[in-house]
Amino acid sequence: MKDSRNDSYSRLIHIQKSINEIETFTKQESEKTFVNNNLLHSGVLFQFSVIGEAIIHIDTNILDKYEYQWYKVRALRNLISHEYFNIKLEAVWKIIINDLPELKKTIKTIIKEEFNS
Repeated sequence: MKDSRNDSYSRLIHIQKSINEIETFTKQESEKTFVNNNLLHSGVLFQFSVIGEAIIHIDTNILDKYEYQWYKVRALRNLISHEYFNIKLEAVWKIIINDLPELKKTIKTIIKEEFNS
């Protein structure tokens, strides 16, 4: 039988690693270079896909304790996986700049409060 608590912890660590990768990939970049660099935005989209997939496997009893729009993370994953031809890279850049820091903070809080007590 699968241990959902340990699995949730592992998935949260995967999310942290993916966020760190996105930050590393984009640290010295501008929106223009992001949009025009296929390798860069492909790597970032893959990491967002990992984040979205990991969220799906985290115990909802844990996520529900934290005020965050989890559906947006799953929706981005679905867009990347199923509607990739409709992705607006400028919108992805805005997610990196505006939303990723809050997600990072929330994931760090969950790990601290749920698993490092």
